[in-house]
Amino acid sequence: MNRKNFYFFLCILGIVLPYSQFIPWLVENGLNAPLFLHQLFANRISGFFAWDVLVSAVVAVAFIRSEGKRRGMRLLWLPILGVLSVGVSCGLPLFLFLRERAWEETGVAAAKS
Repeated sequence: MNRKNFYFFLCILGIVLPYSQFIPWLVENGLNAPLFLHQLFANRISGFFAWDVLVSAVVAVAFIRSEGKRRGMRLLWLPILGVLSVGVSCGLPLFLFLRERAWEETGVAAAKS
């Protein structure tokens, strides 16, 4: 499996796994933002992971914007939407997939192999 396909696989996994937990919660509780935040920060361990993911999301969006613009990539809104709608587990591998695809289009990937 090449890197591009591996990143795409991770992107799909990054959608399926988080939503396998979120959708049942959403069905059970609806769009209850106060309950969501309460449960997200229910204890120090969940707070640790919540802050880690939130900071990682900010870093991922900044990286996507700067690296994508530096490389002249298109569709940068797509991985940013992935970060905002799913999380870093979707947006970052989607960006890496798009970067590999852009390298293939310019011939950079062939030169690096």
